[in-house]
Amino acid sequence: MTRAQLDKQPDEVAAMFDRTARRYDLVNDVVSLGQVRLWRRAVAAAVDAGPGELVLDLGAGTGTSTDAFTSLGARAIASDFSLGMLRTGVRRHGGNALSGPGVPFIAGDALRLPFADGSFDAVTISVALRNVHDTSRALREMLRVTRPGGRLVVLEFSHVTVPAVDLVYREYLMRLLPRVARVFGSNDDSYEYLAESIRDWPDQATLARTIQDAGWRRVAWRNLSMGIVAMHRAVKPV
Repeated sequence: MTRAQLDKQPDEVAAMFDRTARRYDLVNDVVSLGQVRLWRRAVAAAVDAGPGELVLDLGAGTGTSTDAFTSLGARAIASDFSLGMLRTGVRRHGGNALSGPGVPFIAGDALRLPFADGSFDAVTISVALRNVHDTSRALREMLRVTRPGGRLVVLEFSHVTVPAVDLVYREYLMRLLPRVARVFGSNDDSYEYLAESIRDWPDQATLARTIQDAGWRRVAWRNLSMGIVAMHRAVKPV
């Protein structure tokens, strides 16, 4: 599958990311011009999880994003629906998926999370909500597994706020991004899909309304990198 218009069938999206898992972090660093590291730090600061708190990092891939929470003293679970991504993450974190002092890796579908109600102090998902078949349902599932008063942080590609930059950025997405991925030996199909899905994704205000309609409150967002990505924050009602 290479086109966002194929309605994001979960098995096809998972298989696509399985194929790109081995070099996923490297290619992300290259195609984002290093910005992905700044975005991870911004998400960790917004989640603001400290010792004794438990964070669900949904769509965690290889767990690189999850490390940002454990480095601050919180406990965190990395969850993803791509088994290839999870296997790569497990190998890089010492080869134990469920036990030991490191990050647990748990396979999970965002539409049917394998966790009890109110399990987490915070739930976060970074550049992965676009890949979910039903955005509103996924946000309700995140609400279910978050404790009352707990936090949500969503980092997602969004709409550039400077028109001249937006023209250059869209040209980069559609023409250059898949080629860069191919040079670095990644699965260029996944990056064609990435470009398509970014182009079709709603803007910042529309996503904020979707989050609020799912039951979250105090919804706010902040643009990063001139709106290439936006970070939405919300709280579960007490």
